Amino acid sequence: MKTSFDFEKPIADLLEQKEKVKQVAEKSKVDVTGTLIELDEKIAQSRKDIYANLTGWQKVQISRHPERPYTLQYIEMMCDDFIEMHGDRTVNDDKAIVGGFGTLNGQTVMFIGHQKGVNTKMRQYRNFGMANPEGYRKALRLMKLAEKFNKPIVTLIDTPGAFPGLEAEERGQGEAIARNLLEMSVLKVPVICVIIGEGASGGALGIGIGDKVLMLENSWYSVISPENCSTILWRSWDYKEKAAEALKLTADDMLKNGLIDGIVKEPMGGAHNDPQAMAETLKEELIKDLKALTAKDAQVRVDERIAKFCSMGVVQEL
Repeated sequence: MKTSFDFEKPIADLLEQKEKVKQVAEKSKVDVTGTLIELDEKIAQSRKDIYANLTGWQKVQISRHPERPYTLQYIEMMCDDFIEMHGDRTVNDDKAIVGGFGTLNGQTVMFIGHQKGVNTKMRQYRNFGMANPEGYRKALRLMKLAEKFNKPIVTLIDTPGAFPGLEAEERGQGEAIARNLLEMSVLKVPVICVIIGEGASGGALGIGIGDKVLMLENSWYSVISPENCSTILWRSWDYKEKAAEALKLTADDMLKNGLIDGIVKEPMGGAHNDPQAMAETLKEELIKDLKALTAKDAQVRVDERIAKFCSMGVVQEL
């Protein structure tokens, strides 16, 4: 049984009705083709109506769907081969961030991304996608390796934030993220960043400086999660829906405010409904953008990247 949300109840009810019709048909040998076609049309229309009017909080819920594809799944579906690389050569190998060279449409690309895990045991192993400083230092090591061999970089962002533990702060969490912001802004190879799920705070920004920053349709990107924002402002999680709207964290809001460069459409019902189709769509977008970016002079790319991020949040009063 697939996980569904409260707002998807009309769809879930229709799917349940469809299953019952199938069971009746099997037992009684009655032809129910017409009924099934009618139900399929109702399901498609209901899904279309619901997903055309999602709130900010509902998109946050979809971004956290347990069956939503994660970084390694995307890499596996998009690449012909992939060699994962480990360790920051200083402390250890952070399992919350994965990376390595993969072949995308015949081109070698350095893929780096957050990895959450697909079940409770795996999520604990991956620290729920919350990286320590060594994770960001591993990411930077791999970016520098890609630059050395003149290979483009693609980062896949999906994290509730950088790990906030005492040991992470002792090992320089803030410095590691700040170093990545500085180094990524001047990388001489093309860099594309894609928010595939959650994009929270500096944990996301630590691998989020690129020539192109894209968001999947039902992902979110913000300085803070709705729950934490609600806790700070109202001393309770009860206002998370209100906080999600106020934060303007959806892909549409981010594009409107000039903070990202594009939105990648998801299959109807979200990426988890058809991971393969989502991977194909993302692959096409990456191939197109890498071709355009590779054609530019390296210094032009760097200058444009710096100018883009420096212009964010700048207000001119007449």
